Amino acid sequence: MKPVVAAVLLTLACAAMGEAQQPMSASAQIAAAVAPLPEEFRATATVMGYRPGQATLAQLRAGTGSFICLADDPSDQRFHVACYHKSLEQFMARGRELRANGVTGNAVDSARYAEIEAGKLAMPKHPAALYSLTLRPDQVDAQSGAVPATAKPLYVVYIAYATAESSGLPKTAAPGMPWIMFPGTPKAHIMFVPAM
Repeated sequence: MKPVVAAVLLTLACAAMGEAQQPMSASAQIAAAVAPLPEEFRATATVMGYRPGQATLAQLRAGTGSFICLADDPSDQRFHVACYHKSLEQFMARGRELRANGVTGNAVDSARYAEIEAGKLAMPKHPAALYSLTLRPDQVDAQSGAVPATAKPLYVVYIAYATAESSGLPKTAAPGMPWIMFPGTPKAHIMFVPAM
């Protein structure tokens, strides 16, 4: 292959890769990020997202409400947006920090649990909600951030240290019923399936 042709192909490939990694505009990210929330919470949510050329989250909009929303990570293969109650911010931010420092898998929760037990990290003492939507990137309107109704929702309510016995919730999923995940841990939460 001639050097000029190879250079052109390499430039095009790099441009295509870079283009695929670019986030949506800030306004589109905000529109998509708040989509999982009930309507009453959307306008006041704080939104974290991505700026061109940056791989870490940055604040796109300061909010006055109860929720923090995370825009889709453009480097991920799926389109995923999530909003959680601000009382969960310490727990969530610490998870992001650990992952950014190379901690993976169960080690992330092990580190957070140890910090909670040591009193360095706090979990809310009251139930705290998380809402998320997941779908393929090509199903989202990249210009407006509009998320179609076909997105897969997931709803979670964190209830730290709750068990099946203390909550009355089963530990295994059953059609049309909520269940408890990670019972007895700081990360214990009620799972809700969309068909309920």
